[in-house]
Amino acid sequence: MKKVNINEKFEMIKELWTPKIIGELNGQDVKLAKVKGEFVWHNHTDEDELFLIVKGSLKIDFEGESVTLNEGEMLVVPRGVEHRPVAEEEAWVLLFEPQSTKHTGDVKSDLTVDKFEKI
Repeated sequence: MKKVNINEKFEMIKELWTPKIIGELNGQDVKLAKVKGEFVWHNHTDEDELFLIVKGSLKIDFEGESVTLNEGEMLVVPRGVEHRPVAEEEAWVLLFEPQSTKHTGDVKSDLTVDKFEKI
C-alpha cells in the first residue's frame, strides 16, 4: 500500500488526451488526463465511464445536449452512450473505468491510445 499524490502525478503528464494509470482495483483503472480542445465522438459499448474534474472545466457533448462539469464535479457516462469531451482551456480529469475500456471505443483517431502507461 502506497499513497498517491494526484497533483504530483498530474505534473508528470505532458501530453493532452493521453490518460495515465495511477491505480487499479477490482478490474478497474484509475486514470489521470490533461485535456484541451475537442476529443472524438465515441462510445463504450460495454463499459460505463466516470469523469471527475480536478482542475478547470470540461463540457461533454451528447446527442441533443451538453453537460458542463467544473472542479469537484463528476459524471458517469453510461455504456453505449455516444459522447464527446471538449475543454476550452486545459482541464485535469480523473477517469475511473474498467480495464477493458478502449480509449476511443471502436473509433480510431490520431488521439487514440492503445496501451495506457502507468505512472
